[in-house]
Amino acid sequence: MEKTDPKTIDEYVALFPIKTQQILQQARETIHKAVPNAKEVISYKMPAFKQNGVLVYFAAYKKHIGFYPTGSGIEAFQHKFENYKWSKGAVQFPIDKPMPLDLISRITKFKAERDLEKAAKKKL
Repeated sequence: MEKTDPKTIDEYVALFPIKTQQILQQARETIHKAVPNAKEVISYKMPAFKQNGVLVYFAAYKKHIGFYPTGSGIEAFQHKFENYKWSKGAVQFPIDKPMPLDLISRITKFKAERDLEKAAKKKL
């Protein structure tokens, strides 16, 4: 990535080769469809979607797209990651394979529901 820190997801996406840009846009659109009211932000120099708190982050690398649904998102879906490299807060989707958009959508919706539950409990 270049030295300038992106301020928007558009600026972030523009830093990458066209093929990677297309994959990032697919992920972005998938997340938007899953949580239409979530706000796009840049957090930790990565694209992220925020509702009450940040739901998910994603980032491009040379050979993969990192998807960061944090611990609860990974824990709830780790049984779906047998074909991917993953850790307690992230999963890597290879750039040379189709993005698992349905999985990204399901994880994002799960995170959004948890986020709303947490926000509702705080109001009590």
